[in-house]
Amino acid sequence: MADKKNPTIIFEVFDDAQEALSIHQIQLRLPIPVVERTLRRWLSNAVKDGKLKRIGNKRNTQYLKVSSIQATPTFKFLQEFSENKQYQILKQIRDLWTHTSTAIEGNTLTLGDTHFILEEGLTVSGKPIKEHQEILGHASAIELVYLSVNCNITETFFFDLHRSVQTEVINDIDKPYGAWKVRANGTYTIGADEKSIYLEYALPQHVATLMKQVINLINDYKKFSFDLKDAPIYYAKIHAAIAHIHPFWDGNGRIARLAANIPLLSSGLPPIVIPVSKRREYIQILAKYEFESGQLNAKSGIIPKPELLEKFNHFCLECYQETLNIIS
Repeated sequence: MADKKNPTIIFEVFDDAQEALSIHQIQLRLPIPVVERTLRRWLSNAVKDGKLKRIGNKRNTQYLKVSSIQATPTFKFLQEFSENKQYQILKQIRDLWTHTSTAIEGNTLTLGDTHFILEEGLTVSGKPIKEHQEILGHASAIELVYLSVNCNITETFFFDLHRSVQTEVINDIDKPYGAWKVRANGTYTIGADEKSIYLEYALPQHVATLMKQVINLINDYKKFSFDLKDAPIYYAKIHAAIAHIHPFWDGNGRIARLAANIPLLSSGLPPIVIPVSKRREYIQILAKYEFESGQLNAKSGIIPKPELLEKFNHFCLECYQETLNIIS
């Protein structure tokens, strides 16, 4: 019986894991079979004992071994504030970041709704469950981003990020969950000249190579220490690269807006969020950049024409005021 097995075997799973793991991932890595009900009890007890940290909610729940966590960093932009004030600022940033990023993708929940859901754990009457799940998933993804500041980014990190934001799990081999896309994707958009543009993103066979370049770039940037003035340039490059690759079948915009902030946070700076009020401008600037840069492939690299990013750099600098207002 699994109940008679030693619960400490769950910690063996986390010895080589720098990232958060779902219950399914833990089960696959256990040295012996353990039924899910027993595993959930063990994990719950480990969280109560302070040995594991639980991240996320319901099917987005993941676990990290506490001894492997350098707790959520005290970022430089928070150091002048009291501990309670730091906590409140991080919650404000979480709410704003989650609301704006999901709203850009069509989520109709307001900033007030977002705060209510994340603080109270309750639903908003008349709103779809899917939209509530998107809020919870994005907030969970922010925690993963914060924890990633203390370790190297890996391909697995991006898969975990996708599992967090992609709350709608679809049993379709063409729409993999927590894995790179397997089908070509693209989109029609309207350019600044009001003409229809079709953007074809990187083909699946080039994604792993291109995303390896993104991962290396993020890890390289994490070694630097830069200021508020330069931060949008670093952010814009990573953001544009991920959006242009479009490595997943869905959730790419949210992942780009999350991952691009990792070097900023590593430098102790607050994240950049894209306000909903600038949604159309944001889409048009990126679409123009992607169209003029051309389709990416393994030979093109992730930023084939960096000079074309100038307008997006300025746009990101303007957007930075959203979070700077919170800490001013």
